[in-house]
Amino acid sequence: MDKSAKELRIVYMGTPDFAVAPLRALVEGGYNVVAVVTMPDKPAGRGQKMQRSAVGEYATEQGLLLLQPEKLKSEEFVEQFTSLDVDLGIVVAFRMLPEVIWNAPKLGTFNLHASLLPQYRGAAPINWAIINGDRKSGVTTFFLNHRIDEGAIIEQAEVEITDDETAGTLHDKLMWRGTELVISSVEKIAAGGFEPLPQSADCELRPAPKIFKEDCHIDFSRKGEQIVNFVRGLSPYPAAWFALSDNLTVKVFKTHFEAAQTNYEQGTIVTDDRTFVKVACADGYIYLDELQLSGKRRMAVADLLRGFRGIGDYRAI
Repeated sequence: MDKSAKELRIVYMGTPDFAVAPLRALVEGGYNVVAVVTMPDKPAGRGQKMQRSAVGEYATEQGLLLLQPEKLKSEEFVEQFTSLDVDLGIVVAFRMLPEVIWNAPKLGTFNLHASLLPQYRGAAPINWAIINGDRKSGVTTFFLNHRIDEGAIIEQAEVEITDDETAGTLHDKLMWRGTELVISSVEKIAAGGFEPLPQSADCELRPAPKIFKEDCHIDFSRKGEQIVNFVRGLSPYPAAWFALSDNLTVKVFKTHFEAAQTNYEQGTIVTDDRTFVKVACADGYIYLDELQLSGKRRMAVADLLRGFRGIGDYRAI
């Protein structure tokens, strides 16, 4: 194909905030985004008002053609998509595409994934990298094929995971690094003459399955460093938690660990009722630095203790 990168007819597919930055870079960079595909509007909040996805909002602001199919295999959507004469499809944080869509663009469809593939295939790569105590993460662009997150790699870029990294801060790092990678991948594909790299299977793979509320429960029988990583990997969303009673839960956003010999049973809460709350774990104490009681706002532990006396009478369960 003898088109320049900015002449390629691109359809962009994505939903959350993470996917807005690459789309903005394409639009502001003068690339030819002929349509944007996102999730249908859905009711949200107390009033159940219809809410558009972050990508949909941006596309609407920019006056881009917006497609919001309920079913990606529907005849109507497939006809709409193919009639656009697409050169290149780009997917960032979207649904699984049927072959009739990902195989339609002349140059293929590529995905931006928030890990160094083949590691952390799945829905929650950012969370799991921190939960597992990794020291680096990254982003990968790869061509879609029949197997989820297993297509040939176009480009990769590493980022460091710092000691105080959370899922939220790593999300932002990867979003900006991923934005650069999307643009460079479009340029590379347009230029041609490169061979995408098949993903290696010569290593032990770490999966990144979707995380549900029950997966976020803190197990205080584990070692302190593991618990700290677990909290960081789920902060600020979906947030690690434990219960004080059947109807009182505590979300935890920030912790630190004190290695110590303790005679307390794991899950025992120790506090001075003014400045600190710590919970006995397998090899010391987990200090709860930022937390949120059911129905309350997120706050520092000293602020919480001013309005909630007697937390030491409970156990972390």
